[in-house]
Amino acid sequence: MIRIRRVYDSPQPGEGARFLVDRLWPRGMKKETLGLEAWTKAAAPSDALRRWYGHDPKKWEDFQRRYRAELDASPEAWQVILEAARHGPVTLLYSSRETERNNAVALRDYLLEKLQVRSSRSRGNRR
Repeated sequence: MIRIRRVYDSPQPGEGARFLVDRLWPRGMKKETLGLEAWTKAAAPSDALRRWYGHDPKKWEDFQRRYRAELDASPEAWQVILEAARHGPVTLLYSSRETERNNAVALRDYLLEKLQVRSSRSRGNRR
C-alpha cells in the first residue's frame, strides 16, 4: 500500500515508511518532526519540469508523461521506495497545497504500476 499525505497534515497511524518526495525542503518543517525513512529528492520532478508545470491543471496529463520519462531514466531514484512498499505500507510526503495533481500523486501511480507488473511476473513464474 502506498499512501500520500501533505507534510503539514497530522501523521496517521499505520503510515509505515515515510518518504519526502519533494526536491525542496518544506518550509518550517524540522527533520526530527517528519520521522522520515529518507528524503528522496532525486525521485522528485526536475526543477525545470516543476517550474514548467506550475500546478496548471491544463498541463497535468503532459506533466505526468514527462515526469514518468524522468522516472524511467532514473530508477535508482525511486527503487528504495518501491522496495519498502514490497515489505509494508509506505507514505509519500509532499508540501504542495494542490492535493489532487501533484508529483506525489503521479509518483504513487507510477510506483503502483511497477508493483503490479512485478506481481504479475511473479505469478506467471509460478505456473
